Amino acid sequence: MTTHFINAEIDLQESPNKLNQEIEKELEKRGEPLRWAVTKVDTETQKAHVEAVVVKTNSITT
Repeated sequence: MTTHFINAEIDLQESPNKLNQEIEKELEKRGEPLRWAVTKVDTETQKAHVEAVVVKTNSITT
């Protein structure tokens, strides 16, 4: 198991609930999210900048 620090840009959504769902969906593509935070919102580009820590399980084959 390894942890990874992730930076992601997410399109702003109509409601906070939809934004949370979009952030979690994007982070799950990269591992299991341990924590995340919106660190910046760019109103010109309509993007939220997210920093996160995710866990990836290493599969060992022999």
